[in-house]
Amino acid sequence: MIAPPYLSSQLAVNVLDAQSLLAAFGVLGVGVVLFAETGLLIGFFLPGDSLLFTAGLLCTGTADRGVRLSLAPLLVAAVVGALAGSQCGYALGRKAGGALLARSRSPRLHEGARRAEELLERYGFAKAIVLARFVPVVRTVLNPMAGALGVPVRTFTVWQVAGGLVWSAGLVLAGYALGSSVPNVDRYLLPLIALIVVVSLIPLAAEALRSRRAAKAKEARG
Repeated sequence: MIAPPYLSSQLAVNVLDAQSLLAAFGVLGVGVVLFAETGLLIGFFLPGDSLLFTAGLLCTGTADRGVRLSLAPLLVAAVVGALAGSQCGYALGRKAGGALLARSRSPRLHEGARRAEELLERYGFAKAIVLARFVPVVRTVLNPMAGALGVPVRTFTVWQVAGGLVWSAGLVLAGYALGSSVPNVDRYLLPLIALIVVVSLIPLAAEALRSRRAAKAKEARG
């Protein structure tokens, strides 16, 4: 028995590829993916940054990808998914503590947890919660970490909303603005997505460099 083309496309979806996710699930998929990436530890590998940017680009109709999204519903789905996901992750962290992370065998997830804890200790709750939105994996684990470490509900909610709005709506609008102003921008979509991924890793690289310098300075003093 041959599956219908629409069903076949959904069964063949690549969850690591933004275009594949958008072609299969559209605007609804954006909200679900962001909720999973920011609220559930199993979603740490999902392509949140590239998904938001690509979705914004597809709202312009300039990309010849067979997918056309509407900007207003997309913004709503992105914001709701990002904010609800973070709040859910925080609630899970408050309830389960560090048990969720302890059960995971993913080195990448545990590294993200270490980075998240460092952010909270170094920058304080407000700045760390906002910055974490822009760092892959860290934005997944910081929410349950904040809950487990007892960050006040009001403090977490205010700053995760602020960071979530800037991150989700900002990347969608950036993709939309670029698609509206640059002809045939879809020809450069893959390099642009690669650039977004690289830029999103800059905070982690900067933190690693600072930590290394601090360690060397400490050794020199000792």
